Amino acid sequence: MDDWKTAGISLFSGLYHSVFFEIGKHALAPFQNGMLIVSVDIDVGSKELGVINKGKNDLNVSHCMSEYEIGEIEETSVPEFIKLFDNYKLPVTFAIRGQLTEVRDSVLVTLLKSPVKHDIGAHGYYHRKFKNLSHYEAEAEIKMISQGMRKFGLAPKSFVFPSNSVAHLKLLEKYGYECYRDYSDFLHDSMCMRKHGGLWEVHPSLLIDKYSKFAFLKRILDISTERRLPMHLWFHVRDFGKECSEIKRNAERVFLPLLEYAGRKERDGVLTFETMLSAARKAQIISSARKSDAPSQQM
Repeated sequence: MDDWKTAGISLFSGLYHSVFFEIGKHALAPFQNGMLIVSVDIDVGSKELGVINKGKNDLNVSHCMSEYEIGEIEETSVPEFIKLFDNYKLPVTFAIRGQLTEVRDSVLVTLLKSPVKHDIGAHGYYHRKFKNLSHYEAEAEIKMISQGMRKFGLAPKSFVFPSNSVAHLKLLEKYGYECYRDYSDFLHDSMCMRKHGGLWEVHPSLLIDKYSKFAFLKRILDISTERRLPMHLWFHVRDFGKECSEIKRNAERVFLPLLEYAGRKERDGVLTFETMLSAARKAQIISSARKSDAPSQQM
């Protein structure tokens, strides 16, 4: 897509969401404070996976770029995002593709060395759409994720479906997941969380990119703190550019003013920094408290 078209869509998105959230109704509100939640989709994570898969998995990841190209972008730029978030002590959900556990010295190792306790979630194993997988195929992928993550001492509890293709939720419950991110677009974005069976859906509020404007993000964050609602931002690393220097520059332009402002809100006691997992666990506490406070009913 041409840059000017992408910029126009991003501008419209910011305006639309700031108005929509102002007048919208939201489930499970209010929390004790507003919440800032950020999740990052790591679709490949290493150019080595493009070599391992020999180009056979490219279309499962992107119709425009190869796994090798996306892996190279993420390999060089994810550490810059980790540094940025660490500087503001912002814990983030990094949704890691399971096949990345086959690679040595990957961004997964960088995450484990971070002084901030980030939520390392799962993003499929091969980045295939779960709606296109049979029950057997989906379970095989989830098993492989568990086995691969176990080598790093991890047991992921958050799940981000590749291409936001939500399916096989009962399998996530079976393998110990606590939350997931649902499908997102203009009509489905929201500032809410919902319980589906034993899982919490930490709903996406807004896809951000290099064209996102602080004025709109600030207004949405104000709504979050005023109404005590979760503001869940998400993105792919390549949404901020194709080269490491460009990505770093755009990420700082978008995030630095937002995190400075959010930091003041946090110090004022009206906002907390959450991951998908920590937000889901807070929602569970609230939900359980409401059930225990509800008057008992006769059968």
